Amino acid sequence: QVQLVESGGGLVQAGGSLRLSCTASGRTFSVMGWFRQAPGKEREFVAAITWNGGSTRYGDSVKGRFSISRDNTKNTLYLQMNSLEPEDTAVYYCAVNHFGGMVAGTTSASTYGQWGQGTQVTVSS
Repeated sequence: QVQLVESGGGLVQAGGSLRLSCTASGRTFSVMGWFRQAPGKEREFVAAITWNGGSTRYGDSVKGRFSISRDNTKNTLYLQMNSLEPEDTAVYYCAVNHFGGMVAGTTSASTYGQWGQGTQVTVSS
């Protein structure tokens, strides 16, 4: 199993940008994704990407504002977040999916096996 470490979170004003990184201890050929969880809310799917970057999927609330990518030479997953809103405030987690391709359950946390510790993103109004 790979170990995942997120970084790049912080405090930003509404309308600003942040880029999150998730570095894995080894290579994975699985789909990788980002989720987020705000206080008192369930974990929410943000984005996912196949191992070669050929296919991506986004949650409705972030479409057009967030972009997921990965650099397999660095074993690193990224999440570029633009036009941030206070509603984006949450702890963001990266995770490795059980599958190598997109499936119906890609947006469900239950299909992911390894998780990072999370990084806090706070967007002020």
